[in-house]
Amino acid sequence: TGSNILSALQDLFWLLKSKVEKQLQIISVLQWVLTFLIMGIACTLILMYILCTDCWAIAALYLAWLVFDWNTPKKGGRRSQWVRNWAIWRYFRDYFPIRLVKTHNLLTTRNYIFGYHPHGIMGLGAFCNFSTEATGVGQKFPGIRPYLATLAGNFRMPILRDYLMSGGICPVNRDSIDYILSKNGSGNAIIIVVGGAAESLNCTPGKNSVTLKNRKGFVKLALRHGADLVPVYSFGENEVYKQVIFEEGSWGRWVQKKFQKHVGFAPCIFHGRGLFSSNTWGLLPYSKPITTVVGEPITIPKIDNPSQKDVDFYHSIYVDSLIKLFDKYKSRFGLPETEVLEVN
Repeated sequence: TGSNILSALQDLFWLLKSKVEKQLQIISVLQWVLTFLIMGIACTLILMYILCTDCWAIAALYLAWLVFDWNTPKKGGRRSQWVRNWAIWRYFRDYFPIRLVKTHNLLTTRNYIFGYHPHGIMGLGAFCNFSTEATGVGQKFPGIRPYLATLAGNFRMPILRDYLMSGGICPVNRDSIDYILSKNGSGNAIIIVVGGAAESLNCTPGKNSVTLKNRKGFVKLALRHGADLVPVYSFGENEVYKQVIFEEGSWGRWVQKKFQKHVGFAPCIFHGRGLFSSNTWGLLPYSKPITTVVGEPITIPKIDNPSQKDVDFYHSIYVDSLIKLFDKYKSRFGLPETEVLEVN
């Protein structure tokens, strides 16, 4: 009958729409993975190639602009709300999916340093939640400008630097953080993945551990600027990739630590799923949910020259707050009540 045909066509339409959306989700994640892994090197090589062709003037103009614009990343960058609101980020969010959970309001009269944990392989939750508007960070924290801090070396790469800045990403160095917290007004929130490369070496599915005991530089920065500290934990960040973990003392760990010391990042041997099938190995992360919980801000006084005692005191408060945040929300996001956050 006509009604049966119409119903079948509607079912077919929704099936096709679902498949198209899934493919768009895969494409959106793949472009970010490739950006993370090769965009900087690829753009550098392409620029060098163009300099050797008849189009050398284009590359020369960009290099001249690069010299003129060199210090912009250290001064808060050049964010673009248009880029942050691209539809591709919503497909990126839905692939996992990624959620941002707000637990407390943030005052626009204060500045903040968010400590993000854990690093994972690529910090996918940190990027989606704070460098795009896909999970509604602007609506959940009105008046707060998030700046995700990443390796300063990324901002020496042509094109990549501009792409990162458009999302509100800044170098994780003292000059950049000092500028944002002292010369950019209030309502700024710098997101620092505290564990960094060292933490990424230990991330593996089923493990909840953070590298934090000896990471106190972010606390000292908070004290120098009177910026409140906010613990942030991403449940599921370690689940999206599988990694080969080298034991301490092994040649593999030695190589990783040497890279970390001299280059700033540690090479990891990891894999996700394949492009066309979840049953094969590849660079795509597994579609596991990531839920990022932003905890209660810790009020920090402004001390121009904080002593080690001051730093240790507020660092201990921060560690306790992070553990409490983890314990409060772990059962809501699939972890057993017996699960303990390992602080290294």
